[in-house]
Amino acid sequence: MAAKNCAIPLLAVVLAVVGVGVGGDDRFVYTGFTGAPLALDGTAVVTPTGLLELTNGTAQLKAHAVHPAAMRFRRNGGDGGGAARSFSTSFVFGIIPPYSDLSGHGIVFFAGKNNFTTALPSQFLGFLNSGNNGNATNHVFGVELDTILSSEFKDPNDNHVGIDINSLTSVAVKTAGYYDDKTGDFHELSLISGKAMQVWVDYDGVTTQINVFLAPIKMTKPSRPLVSTKYNLSDVLVDPAYVGFSSATGTVRSRHYVLGWSFAMDGPAPAIDINMLPKLPFYGTKARSKVLDIVLPIATAVFVLGVVVVVVVLVRRRMKYAELREDWEVEFGPHRFTYKDLFRATEGFKAKMLLGIGGFGRVYKGVLPKSNMEVAVKKVSHESRQGIKEFIAEVNRPTLDWTRRFHIIKGVASGLLYIHEDWEQVVIHRDIKASNVLLDSEMNARLGDFGLARLYDHGADPQTTHVVGTMGYLAPELARSGKATPLTDVFAFGAFILEVTCGRRPVEQGMPDNQLMLVDWVLEHWQKGSLTKVIDERLHGNYDVDEAILALKLGLLCSHPLHNARPSMRQVVQYLEGDMPFPELTPTHLSFSMLALMQNEGFDSFVMSASNPSETMMTIGTMSGLSGGR
Repeated sequence: MAAKNCAIPLLAVVLAVVGVGVGGDDRFVYTGFTGAPLALDGTAVVTPTGLLELTNGTAQLKAHAVHPAAMRFRRNGGDGGGAARSFSTSFVFGIIPPYSDLSGHGIVFFAGKNNFTTALPSQFLGFLNSGNNGNATNHVFGVELDTILSSEFKDPNDNHVGIDINSLTSVAVKTAGYYDDKTGDFHELSLISGKAMQVWVDYDGVTTQINVFLAPIKMTKPSRPLVSTKYNLSDVLVDPAYVGFSSATGTVRSRHYVLGWSFAMDGPAPAIDINMLPKLPFYGTKARSKVLDIVLPIATAVFVLGVVVVVVVLVRRRMKYAELREDWEVEFGPHRFTYKDLFRATEGFKAKMLLGIGGFGRVYKGVLPKSNMEVAVKKVSHESRQGIKEFIAEVNRPTLDWTRRFHIIKGVASGLLYIHEDWEQVVIHRDIKASNVLLDSEMNARLGDFGLARLYDHGADPQTTHVVGTMGYLAPELARSGKATPLTDVFAFGAFILEVTCGRRPVEQGMPDNQLMLVDWVLEHWQKGSLTKVIDERLHGNYDVDEAILALKLGLLCSHPLHNARPSMRQVVQYLEGDMPFPELTPTHLSFSMLALMQNEGFDSFVMSASNPSETMMTIGTMSGLSGGR
């Protein structure tokens, strides 16, 4: 115990010699920092001359210097009791930028936490980060001397002083400077002048007034504060709390210094003896080179010109190998080679590669560059419409046999069952149609294009939305309520089954028997007892009759106008797999139900008229505003 008591005056003697004065637990003064017991991290060091160097000219780094003893900011102590006490601090700082008109980033005096491990450099000043900026749980107060304009924090300019409460968006901010006591005029100060300046920060615990003053080094404290606001720090500061400085650099490598610092609770901070402070180093800030001012615009112009030349070359090259997708390709879709590949394969359609001349084009021998496969390339003029038709006849893709078609139907049904019932949420696709079904190399069907899909929790009610989809696949109730459900997907799946089985689109102007809708055509043949006549003629009778009839009846059942009469996708899969017998249906009942629904629900304009189908189609398109194709 005696040894401990002897150590205290010895420390006081040492501090007095080196120019550092320390008071009691709630006040201190540092006149220079040689031997100062500060807690330092990051790039912060005390130089041999006694300067507290926060940053050393290295980019994207942070630094902190903290008085080691915690301060009691509460009158009664603790996190919850007592109002925040009055306090005052003063410090002398200097910022030396690498350029006379550009610096980064700044210094923050803070009171609060002493843990900055997650803080970021650059615009966050080593003080906060993007995740906690603005959080009330930060419990930190700061005064920032910022030399970069950060729009995300609503900075007014790149030379400002701000009061920060748990955030780098200041509650009060002003351009750096001071008010003349004699004239009242405002004089702006440049924080990056490389000259020492003094800051005073006062908080009145009774009035909750916060005042911040700034002045040149040898000027007395102005009577009018630069920045002022009222804010009760009792809601911010909790015990124990620390005081110190935070600083950081960004891409611009500035140096930040503190020359002296004093602090006191419940009274004015001790005066700093300006004459005893260490001197700022002189690094000689560089002005922007005039050569750079001349060369940079020229280099920029040359770069832009080069980019333009490259773009022109690429556009001309692209035009040389430009392709035009013909209408017939959308319909039949054979494997497509780029014009560039064919141009190379035929050596630019040279005469030596010519095999012959036909009635509507020339045929060239070619060798594909990647596979070395020999091919015959027919070059047809875009204006030769007859030639295109003859070419289509030569390359029409082979018709899918019934086995593959039925396999595809079952694959799509399984996919819909999964997204409707087996996934963690209900997914409504809202755009089931043939062109949104993808096939892999083994002809397995996959649902594609979920751009219009909606999802909701099992058991929840799907929300009403605007009508989207493709004409011919839309359930009648969609036009009335706009509410998509799994059963509206079932309706579209029914149209898909009929399309695959019949080889026709759901809505087609060229339908037999003057019909417009595929479902009506199939229903009519069911009524006549000639259902097999609607099966795709391109199959030439090579199909399983029972499977095809099942597919047609299931397509009609899924297309039932009454939504609660349609099966679920689980029932559909059971019908297709033969796990459940298909119910007995009559075409008369289905037709009557459709007519009754349209009349009862106010769809009189939807009732198909054999005498004027085009007018009916126009009405549907006008009311729903939907796409009519693939």
